[in-house]
Amino acid sequence: MITSLLRKYLLLYCCLFLFVACIDEDEYDDNPQGNFEALWKIMDEHYCFFSDKQIDWNAVHQKYQRQIDAGMTQSQLFEVLANMISELKDGHVNLYTSFDIARNWSWHENYPSNFSDTLITHYLGTDYKIASGLRYKTLDDNIGYVRYASFTSAIGNGNLDDILMDLAPCRALIIDIRDNSGGTLTYAEKFAARFTNEEMLVGYMRHKKGKGHDDFSDYEEQILKPSKNIRWQKPVFLLTNRQVFSAANEFVKYMRCCPKVTIIGDQTGGGAGLPFSSELPNGWLVRFSACPMYDRDKKSTEYGIQPDHRVSLLQSDLLRNRDTIIEYARALVK
Repeated sequence: MITSLLRKYLLLYCCLFLFVACIDEDEYDDNPQGNFEALWKIMDEHYCFFSDKQIDWNAVHQKYQRQIDAGMTQSQLFEVLANMISELKDGHVNLYTSFDIARNWSWHENYPSNFSDTLITHYLGTDYKIASGLRYKTLDDNIGYVRYASFTSAIGNGNLDDILMDLAPCRALIIDIRDNSGGTLTYAEKFAARFTNEEMLVGYMRHKKGKGHDDFSDYEEQILKPSKNIRWQKPVFLLTNRQVFSAANEFVKYMRCCPKVTIIGDQTGGGAGLPFSSELPNGWLVRFSACPMYDRDKKSTEYGIQPDHRVSLLQSDLLRNRDTIIEYARALVK
């Protein structure tokens, strides 16, 4: 059965599909000026964080319109358009072409990674188990460890039942989502539903209902319902870093509402705008944040979520094949 939170997401996607079909009400010529105006207009009417980020989009238009020339090459046009949307400083805003992708990764590039694939390989060894996109094992101190690298990897109830059943004798569970930059929100909800025994408010969502920068719907509740399958009843330690983004950021938002969950590591990267896409006259695809999401206190998580315990990966530990953040979680169990 589809949960209420999932049903809202599906309804929202359907509404957005109808919404985007009407985005290009004004027709623009397929030339540098036409593509520039089309991109600026799409963002002007449908991007959701102008007021939150205090961006003067009209001033941005004036700044970059002067750089448009009828004789410019496709690469030159791409550079101008990419620079224009980079003013938004949003990891969900991208311009896709056949030769490059405009992106803003400052949400994690300007910070320590606090993660090492080499260390994860050391902790997992060669005898770990795999269930869809999750790797898991019992560590030598009887603590369960689950590595979920991307919410693009599908998980089913059967996968989660098998994992939790296998780790049931463990006295605590470590869930490592560091470097998980997102994917599908329904997987985040499905996983989080294993860590609550009652319905709970985990946040809110709004969507654009008009072309004005502040034309939003009322706050719509996000309710997490407990799974009808196996649920975990012992302590949980969720490991995060700056590259936790988008759907993974939402997962952290859900989990911090669950009892017995402690978040350890670095602040997440954010990404609280549900992304959607449109097309320019020349066929280039633009993706942008269309629907803002908030925590249960109606505070935006666009800029990330703070951990309960801020812990950094130490170079001295790295040289000894020790993951400072994993070891901190294990110490809390002890």
